[in-house]
Amino acid sequence: MGSIKGKKEEERAGNLEKELSELKIDLALKNRKIEVENALDKVRAKAMEMRSSAELSETSTILFQQLKELKIDALRTGVGIFDDENTAIELWITSVSQEGQLFFLLDYINVHIHPVFENIIKSRDLKQTYAITKLAGADLLNYYKKMSTYIGVPARQSSSDCEFYYSFFFSAGTINVVSGKELTVEELDIMLRMASVFGLLYTRFLDLKRSEEQAALIQEEKEMLELALKNLKATQSQLIQSEKMASLGELTAGIAHEIQNPLNFVNNFSELNTELIDEMQQELDKGNLADAKLISRAIRENEQKINHHGKRADAIVKGMLQHSRRSSGQKEPTDLNALADEYFRLAYHGLRAKDKSFHATLNTDFDEGLGKIAVIPQDIGRVILNLITNAFYAVDEKKRSGLAQYEPAVWVSTGKTGDLVEVRVKDNGNGISPKVLDKIFQPFFTTKPTGQGTGLGLSLSYDIIKAHAGELTVTSEDGKGAEFIIRLPRT
Repeated sequence: MGSIKGKKEEERAGNLEKELSELKIDLALKNRKIEVENALDKVRAKAMEMRSSAELSETSTILFQQLKELKIDALRTGVGIFDDENTAIELWITSVSQEGQLFFLLDYINVHIHPVFENIIKSRDLKQTYAITKLAGADLLNYYKKMSTYIGVPARQSSSDCEFYYSFFFSAGTINVVSGKELTVEELDIMLRMASVFGLLYTRFLDLKRSEEQAALIQEEKEMLELALKNLKATQSQLIQSEKMASLGELTAGIAHEIQNPLNFVNNFSELNTELIDEMQQELDKGNLADAKLISRAIRENEQKINHHGKRADAIVKGMLQHSRRSSGQKEPTDLNALADEYFRLAYHGLRAKDKSFHATLNTDFDEGLGKIAVIPQDIGRVILNLITNAFYAVDEKKRSGLAQYEPAVWVSTGKTGDLVEVRVKDNGNGISPKVLDKIFQPFFTTKPTGQGTGLGLSLSYDIIKAHAGELTVTSEDGKGAEFIIRLPRT
């Protein structure tokens, strides 16, 4: 019996070890996927910042750095743009000097200068996804001898007997990698994805190159955004001294992300209007009034979008100013029952004024023995109003999803728990997904669609309750609703 038991334990241990090994492999694959996506995002972000052809060298450098971080053996990387009219390639090359410093080169290469470049053109004409040339021995030495006088490529940077020259195609050119060894299947896939990123973004790069001046019609919106950014910087200075924020770094990152979104829309539609105005002028010169009118309507629609996203940016800045403002109010004895009831009705009728179709059942359960609590009533009122408004939004969203026999309902109640008083706001909406529950109080985090919320309400509410030496928590059951609980000290 002991022998059988021992064998079973060994078998169980073996199975556990196998499962652990599989988990480690799975984790490594997931981590690798994240690393690759981060690298692609960094290259994409740098390319999106380009405003002139000279900046392509910086993108080449970012590409080089990301491949190094991904541990891809890259002696050099570069970006090449085809000039078929002159049978040439314009090259931006990034590498590391013998002193270990990053550097880049820019030159114009005739494709017939060396078989490496002729192979690139041949592979492109054959519609291959990439070109590869292997050089070894005398051929490799001759390549460096030739290129050192033509483009200034330094002496060989590896001691390998051969080198592989890869060019991955996108619409207007290639991204290039010189490696001391043949790339793996995974590395080839990464480079093809990099090329895809360049293909998508190079189109935008050309648009930016053709549109160096902003249209006069959007100047007013540009000035408004510049003022918004100025106010935002002033807000950030105030936040440095503010105890409302638990993490200034996280807030700053949120600000940058949120303000960049409407800025991108304004810039894109502005550039599009510049092109449309040129087209409209051409049609007017030709006497095509009908086409010119069509173009003018498109310009007007774009202007409306510019105005909409400009107002989004303005709302973000105003929210930030509110978030960082220090309250000058004094604590005073306050009837939380009356305060909660007042804001409950106020929020409901305010939403009904905007949307007559909105309705919900209002339920209250106030502890009449609660007494008055020392708080800043304006601040606590703001918190209660925000929680109630969010609850109404949640039930309305569930109602609009078309569920049969669903009746929206919101509950507001008060009570005592030991030395604490509680204000609870509960709804029977869709609830909050467990994936986002931990992020719900982070600045700028919102589950609402773009343009319908800045993500500052709950963050501000959390800070106000914290300043009152209380706590704000949430419980939720996905698909059944959520409940926010304010707890404040009774004294």
